[in-house]
Amino acid sequence: MNPGNSNDDLAAIGVIKNLGAIIKAAGDDQLTIESSGVKPVSGEMNCGESGLGIRMFAPIAALSSEEIVISGSGSLLNRPMDFFDDIFPQLGIEIVSNKGKLPIKIKGPLQPADITIDGSLSSQFLTGLLMAYGKATTKPVTITVINLKSKPYIDLTLQVMKHFGYNVINNNYASFVIHPATEPINQPVIYTVEGDWSGAAFLLVAGAIAGEIAVKGLDVFSTQADKAVLQALTMCEAVMSIQENQIVIGPGKLKAFHFDATDCPDLFPPLVALAAYCDGTTVIEGVGRLAHKESNRGLTLQQEFGKMGIEIILQDDLMLVKGGNGVKGVSVYSNHDHRIAMACAVAALKADGEISIAEAEAINKSYPEFYDHLKKLGAIIDTEQHQSASN
Repeated sequence: MNPGNSNDDLAAIGVIKNLGAIIKAAGDDQLTIESSGVKPVSGEMNCGESGLGIRMFAPIAALSSEEIVISGSGSLLNRPMDFFDDIFPQLGIEIVSNKGKLPIKIKGPLQPADITIDGSLSSQFLTGLLMAYGKATTKPVTITVINLKSKPYIDLTLQVMKHFGYNVINNNYASFVIHPATEPINQPVIYTVEGDWSGAAFLLVAGAIAGEIAVKGLDVFSTQADKAVLQALTMCEAVMSIQENQIVIGPGKLKAFHFDATDCPDLFPPLVALAAYCDGTTVIEGVGRLAHKESNRGLTLQQEFGKMGIEIILQDDLMLVKGGNGVKGVSVYSNHDHRIAMACAVAALKADGEISIAEAEAINKSYPEFYDHLKKLGAIIDTEQHQSASN
C-alpha cells in the first residue's frame, strides 16, 4: 500500500497542501514535505470521507488566524462533529457548525489551555489536539480525558510526536501534559510510515480461511491497535508463523473465539468474516464503537452476513457470530463502506457460490489494490460487468 493511493491518502495530501505545505513525490514510495507553518492557501479544507482527516486536521488548521470552512463528502457529512462545538470555544477558536455536522467554519488561532474532553467516541479528536498543542504551547498544559477509547492509537500519536521533537507526558491515559518543544528541528526529518495493520487484517483472515499466504511489510512491534488481529487468529487456531520479514498464515480447523475489539473497532469486519468459518459461536466485544463509522457497522454486518446465511446477534455491547455452517453465494451491498466491502469479499473466498458486492468500489477509500491482491492469491474476481468475488 503505497502513500497517496487511497482516497483517504489523497484527501490528506490535499488538506496538507491547502494548509500551506509543499509536497513532492521523491520516488515510488517516498514523499518530501516542506512547511513553514500553517498558512492556508484557500478558505476551504475538504476532508473527503475521512473521519480521521477532519478530527486530526481541524485543530491543526485552527492554529491559523484565518477563517476556514471545513467540508467533506459522502458519509462524513452525517457523522457527528459536536466535539468541536464543545471544545473549540474553550481554546479561543470561533466556530459555526451545521448543528454538529459538516460543514463547519472556524477561525483561530488555537490557544492551548487546560481542558477536559470525552474520549468515548474516538481517540482521533485527542490525536489532533495533542499535535496542535505541541506546536502552539509555550508552557506545560494538560488535556484530561474521560473514558478514552482506542488507546493504542494514542500510543502511535505520541510515538510520531516524539520522533519530531515534541514532549508529551502520558499519565496512564487519564491526562496528557504537553510541554513546549525544547529545540526546533532545523534539519530534514526522515520518517518511515508503517505498514497498515487495518488493511492487512483482511489478507491475514483470507489466508486463514482460503489458503496459505505470506504478508510482508508489517511491524510486529507496532503500537497500531489492529495488530491485535494476531491474537484473534491465535485464538481460533489458525496455522500461523511470524517470521522476521513476513507473516505466513494458512487454514486450519478453525474454532470460535472470544475477542474484545473495544480498542480496535476496525477489526470487526475482518473478524466477522473469520468467525463465519469458525465452528461454534464467536463473541466480539465493543459493538458500541460501530455506530458512527461509514455505516452503522454492527447493523450492516448483521444484515449483509445474514444474507450469506451467517446469523449475527447484537446483544448490548456484544456481537455473537454463529459460524461453521458454510457461507452462501448471494448478492450483498457494501453500504458505501470500504471495510464492509472487503469483509464480504474475504467471506466469499470459500462460499458455496459467487458473491456479488454492490458498490464494491468503496474499497478505494483505504485500499484500492485490495481486489488485485486477492487475485494474486488465486481469487476469481470480476470487476468489469459486476463486482463479485469467489473461491
